[in-house]
Order: sequence, then structure tokens, then C-alpha cells
Amino acid sequence: MKTLRLSLVLALAVFAIAAAAQQPVPQPQPPQPPDDPLARVLFPPELVMQHQQDIGLRAEQRAGITKAIQDFQTKVVDLQWRMQDQAQRLTTLLEKPTVDPVAALAQVDEVLGVEREVKRAHITLLIQIKNRPGSPPHGARRARAT
Repeated sequence: MKTLRLSLVLALAVFAIAAAAQQPVPQPQPPQPPDDPLARVLFPPELVMQHQQDIGLRAEQRAGITKAIQDFQTKVVDLQWRMQDQAQRLTTLLEKPTVDPVAALAQVDEVLGVEREVKRAHITLLIQIKNRPGSPPHGARRARAT
């Protein structure tokens, strides 16, 4: 009787394994980025440059965008230095055996202030690119760039 049960269990296990092997393996789906409302109305410089022929970008528009990018990069390099300095000051405060919460949080505000400036500079660049004189209307750019 035990042999019959064992044989039955083994047979069911083999059938289950065989059935599972014949099932199509689901393909993993790439993670979907969160919906970025700004990405629908502002375009990164890389995207504009990648599609410059598609959107009919003229030489003077490209030169203006290049200048805006250069100005942005110059500003951001300075901000990165400031960010590093402020972050190091915060680290120094947090490394102490007892952390002064008032001083630490004030330093966090300094770090966040520089981060805000970086983000503001980036949005400013994206707005400048969108507002280039002679740029096609927003909808036309989107339709051609995609």
C-alpha cells in the first residue's frame, strides 16, 4: 500500500513538473518610470539635439541652445563645489558622538538650498531651450520628436 501511495505521489509530482515546464515563461517587464509631468512640456537638450533635423532646428537656434547649455554647466560646476562643501560640513556634524540637532538641521537646510539652486538652474535651462526664438510650436515639436 505504501509503495502504491509513493508511486502515485511521484507520478503526480512528475506530471506537475512536466506541466509547469510546458507553461510559457512570462517575460519580465521593464520597470515603468513614474509619469513626469514636466517631461511632457519641457525637453532635455539631448533629446532636442538628437532630433534636431526632425524638428527643423536652425543653426542660430542650435547656437543659442549650445550657449544656454554652456552657461548652465558653468553655473552648475560652481554649485557642485558648494554642494560638496556643505555636505562635508553636514557629515562633520553628524560624525560627532552626540549630534546637535539644531546645528545639523541648519546645515541640512544649507545642503537643500544648494540642491534647490541646481534644480532651479536645470529648469531654467529647459525653459530657455523651449523659448528659443523661432522654435516650432510645442505640439509640433512633440509630434516630430517622438
